[in-house]
Amino acid sequence: MDTLIDQMANVGFPMVVSAYLLVRVESKLNSLTESINALSNTLVNLK
Repeated sequence: MDTLIDQMANVGFPMVVSAYLLVRVESKLNSLTESINALSNTLVNLK
């Protein structure tokens, strides 16, 4: 927790929030990409 506060003081609040959101959203983006690829493959197999 101290490291987080130190980073906020050194780097700035917006950068810390952006990094946090990037880490949180990355796994969801990977899951969404896999779902889109699966849908694409299903549609190709229907033809």
